[in-house]
Amino acid sequence: MSERAAPFYCPYCGDEDLRPSAEAHGAWECAACSRAFQLKFLGLLSQGLKRSDSGGAEI
Repeated sequence: MSERAAPFYCPYCGDEDLRPSAEAHGAWECAACSRAFQLKFLGLLSQGLKRSDSGGAEI
């Protein structure tokens, strides 16, 4: 089994000073903003993502 991918930056402050947390599987700590967060894979989308034909973003 391969290792999971690590986040490159904090989703709250954008800093790259992240460390794995011992609290839970997939948990990370940011030294810059002192926040902790957890990454979790939810699953695959049954229909996938649909794009509009105009090339712009759908609202």
